[in-house]
Amino acid sequence: MSQSSRLITMVEIAIMTAIAVVLDKLTLFKMPQGGSVTLVMIPIAVLAFRRGWMAGVTGGLLTGILLMMFGGYVVHPVQAILDYPAAFAVLGLAGWFGLKENQSRKTKLVIAGSGLLLAGAFRLLTHFLSGVIFFAEYAPKGQSVYMYSFVYNITYILPGVLLSFLAMMLMIYTAPQLVFRQR
Repeated sequence: MSQSSRLITMVEIAIMTAIAVVLDKLTLFKMPQGGSVTLVMIPIAVLAFRRGWMAGVTGGLLTGILLMMFGGYVVHPVQAILDYPAAFAVLGLAGWFGLKENQSRKTKLVIAGSGLLLAGAFRLLTHFLSGVIFFAEYAPKGQSVYMYSFVYNITYILPGVLLSFLAMMLMIYTAPQLVFRQR
């Protein structure tokens, strides 16, 4: 990778991280017991598809750190790592799927959807573990803490994944230059 290519990648990481932080603060709707549906996943996924999973993970990690610094809810250091840096870093794993400009539109959508589902599943896993370990006392009496954590977290992560897929679909069809590396 040339020096100018590395610089462009670092600039894109910084820009997409900033956009992700702003989009996370623009809550579409809040769940009754916490958790918000936002569009935070979109810039991290775009970064991962444009520059690869390592750039996506880096952007997600930085996003998680910034979100934790600017108003994160922390009860324990391990919970902080699970709910912020780890949860957002794994969103960059969407880039594991090789989205290429020369693929058919259908293939692009299948790959983008698969990448977003994988990233969303890993994010769900990090929040699920945090919920089971650190927020078990909030589970209703008689309900499994595992079921409580799963339902609590899936109610805002799944809509976020679906909205991200819709946004990605729109970008692939109408503005592919946003999704595919130009240089």
